Amino acid sequence: MKRVAYLVSEYFAPSHTFVRREVAALREAGLTISPFSIQASEQDEGVQAVLGRPLHEYPVAFLQAFVPQPRQFLSSWLLALRHRPPGLRSLLWSQFHFVEAVLLAKLVKSAQCTHLHNHFANSAATVGMIAAHFLKIPWSCTLHGISETDYPAGMLLGEKLQRADFVACASYFMRAQAMRSVDVSCWGKMHIVRCGVDLDQLRIGGSPSVKRDATARVKLITVGRLSAEKGYFGLLEVLSRLQAEGCAFLATIVGDGPSGEAIRSKVDALSLHDAVRFTGALSEAETLAEIRRNDVMVLPSLMEGLPVVLIEALAMQKAVVASCVAGIPELVSEGVTGLLFTPSNWDDLEVQLRRLLVDPELCSTFGKAGFDRVEAEFQSVTAATTLRTLFTQSDKQSAAA
Repeated sequence: MKRVAYLVSEYFAPSHTFVRREVAALREAGLTISPFSIQASEQDEGVQAVLGRPLHEYPVAFLQAFVPQPRQFLSSWLLALRHRPPGLRSLLWSQFHFVEAVLLAKLVKSAQCTHLHNHFANSAATVGMIAAHFLKIPWSCTLHGISETDYPAGMLLGEKLQRADFVACASYFMRAQAMRSVDVSCWGKMHIVRCGVDLDQLRIGGSPSVKRDATARVKLITVGRLSAEKGYFGLLEVLSRLQAEGCAFLATIVGDGPSGEAIRSKVDALSLHDAVRFTGALSEAETLAEIRRNDVMVLPSLMEGLPVVLIEALAMQKAVVASCVAGIPELVSEGVTGLLFTPSNWDDLEVQLRRLLVDPELCSTFGKAGFDRVEAEFQSVTAATTLRTLFTQSDKQSAAA
């Protein structure tokens, strides 16, 4: 049975629930998955962390790596030195990444893994790539969003893609960004693998759709990091206008982040305190419960990948309004599974939101169509089937080489 190491920067982060679902689905598909995390967590559950270990483990790992394989050790160190942005700070961080990679290589070898896979082409992927290079095992990664093409990750993306045995792309948009980063000879290794949801899990706790009284306030929800790129300031301006028109709604904002204080101040400045509530950051179960209690998911983002929270909302038969950016139109079809608006065009968002506020039946229609869309393409078992094939093919190619 193939053993695959799965590495992310923080395995138990609330935003990484889809990774944990994917691991569970791959195990159901017959693969042995050993999860690893760069950051340590209070939760254990069989996940080995690279950081937060007793200090003596790092020099021991260095000796155990260098003594039997000095050439491979030096080759991996040179890779760490080269694979970084310019500057002294980046030079220093490259050494930290190398230390992490050596310790990770020891853990992966002990787990008898024959393949290492990263989610996100970030610094954790740098660590994973170096560790796989040292171990001489196949390495692959999954691309998600635009942060992986922005500096500094974007500067290093091309080499990562060239070194990868295969690249799983969560959207066609991200595959296009990957393709423009490498020579055409690498295009064949890039595959669409959707981030999926477990429909059975989302049904737990009651019906996926809550029937709404047409006379009641429409319950809106938005979930995401409270930061500039999420478009919350524009959304609040729109809500202020709709409130002035007499539209009845209650908006719930789930999440936390660097713009949290400014967003709360904006709510007060627009006199929206009776119409907007904040929950702060929530656990996976709490977030899903909040989505289930609401009628409409709103994503006003200026930039996204293909948000899993949007997939979850559609799976629970919620109407959605989202910006027509990046991978979102691959999930939300205008007027069929939801409503789209032009990014940063707040007048457009106002028009689309008003449609749902005044027509409860439209919410129900979109909810049913959205569920069908998720069921057809965005289930964890579907992603696991594709990945199982890719891991198996990679293993055969590695054995042949």
